[in-house]
Amino acid sequence: MFKNHPKGLVAASLANMGERFGFYTMMAILSLFLMSKFGLDKTNSGIIYSVFYFSIYILALVGGIIADKTKNFKRTIMLGIILMAVGYLIIAIPTDTPVSNLPLFLTLTCIGLFVIAFGNGLFKGNLQALVGQMYDNETYSKMRDSGFSLFYMFINIGAIFAPMCAVAVRNWWLENNGFLYNSDLSALCHQFLSGTLSPEATNRYNELMTQVSVGQTITDPTVFANTYLNVFNTGFHYAFGIAIIALLISLFVFVLNKKYFPEPSIKTAAGSSVEAPVMDVKEVKQRLYALFAVFGVVIFFWFSFHQNGLTLTFFANDYTLLKIGSWNITAELFQSANPFFVVFLTPIVLAVFGWLRANGKEPSAPRKIAIGMGIAAIAYVVMVLGSLNLPSSSEVSAMGGLPDAQRVTPFLLIGTYLILTVAELFISPLGISFVSKVAPPQYQGIMQGCWLGATALGNQLLFIGAILYEQIPIWLTWTVFVVACLISMFAMLFMLKWLERITK
Repeated sequence: MFKNHPKGLVAASLANMGERFGFYTMMAILSLFLMSKFGLDKTNSGIIYSVFYFSIYILALVGGIIADKTKNFKRTIMLGIILMAVGYLIIAIPTDTPVSNLPLFLTLTCIGLFVIAFGNGLFKGNLQALVGQMYDNETYSKMRDSGFSLFYMFINIGAIFAPMCAVAVRNWWLENNGFLYNSDLSALCHQFLSGTLSPEATNRYNELMTQVSVGQTITDPTVFANTYLNVFNTGFHYAFGIAIIALLISLFVFVLNKKYFPEPSIKTAAGSSVEAPVMDVKEVKQRLYALFAVFGVVIFFWFSFHQNGLTLTFFANDYTLLKIGSWNITAELFQSANPFFVVFLTPIVLAVFGWLRANGKEPSAPRKIAIGMGIAAIAYVVMVLGSLNLPSSSEVSAMGGLPDAQRVTPFLLIGTYLILTVAELFISPLGISFVSKVAPPQYQGIMQGCWLGATALGNQLLFIGAILYEQIPIWLTWTVFVVACLISMFAMLFMLKWLERITK
């Protein structure tokens, strides 16, 4: 699989697994943690979530500028890994729940999130730039797209296990303290303590209080609420700590394999380093115009795609039957579906593209990106059809949670993630490849940062999904994302000939 690729590709993929592990840990549990730890509603949790993911990607632009100015990509990347580990440590330290001082502890959590985001900014785009530099010669240039697809596949291996580990640690801590997991109970505990439970929700709370207590009898509902929240969220804190171990492994792999990574210069076919050629000013401008046009379009895609850690997670928690056969699952575990499908589908997608390439029919990178956006729209059409008869979020909250008989099959979300992953494989690795190919040599790090900056702007809009989720029918929320993906697709098709001319 790696036969015709540079040696550094495997090492770069392994070094990135720790970042992906932490990223998908956050995607799986961050929004739920913010609500469970601090009693936030979905909208406010969504605002913090979207700002965090905005920061992760926008700070990649800062990281790209730093690396381009210092010409020291490797040291910048290592510093990023260390900062990410420090950020996770800040959040992993357990504090009592319910919190005694909400502004203080919420601020500390946000500081930890910022440190993670800044470290990620130093790491993410610059490692992608290093991978792109491996293909900046005649020996490997034709394998650029497949190289980035392989890179994207292998970094997602760590992401598969992140939600599983987070859930295992959280549930282990619950069971160790005599409790079982329930997706509705944290919200009910906060509502009980604030005195906002409806009569129907009160009955549900009293029923669950007995069901989740194992080997103990807690008759005081106030004591139960305080105890359950404290144990539940301590388990979340420990789950964040697992990401630190993954990042330290990544740091070790990166340091051990530094010799395989290129310096910020172009490699000749013979392997010697030469300074990057200076492009004509007009060509530089044309390339930058093309890049920024694509950056503007993908904002709408990422606004829709990255709902997997927000509204789709809310949907898993509120509306999905958390059982497959006799196997009980949790809302967080659905976040393993996307990276699993990335790893499973990448060889298939590469084989299809390879066959098309051999027959002279392979679509250009811009055309693949447009196709991916159309596929993403189909995924949300599936969600629209699966949500047509469901009650609103406010109605579910008043009921104290949706009974199992009224919940939808987990295969609705699994199928949606499958389709979204196909879309992602047409867009994310190929978008990175497109940037590395089109960006002028002197702007490689900055342009990779701008690609991530466009993702950041899409992420900053994520909170709109949380607002819609609580304010309008669920099926209509998914319709908004269908429209956003279609806007992206048609915009790319409109610019297609121009973009294809630039990339030749």
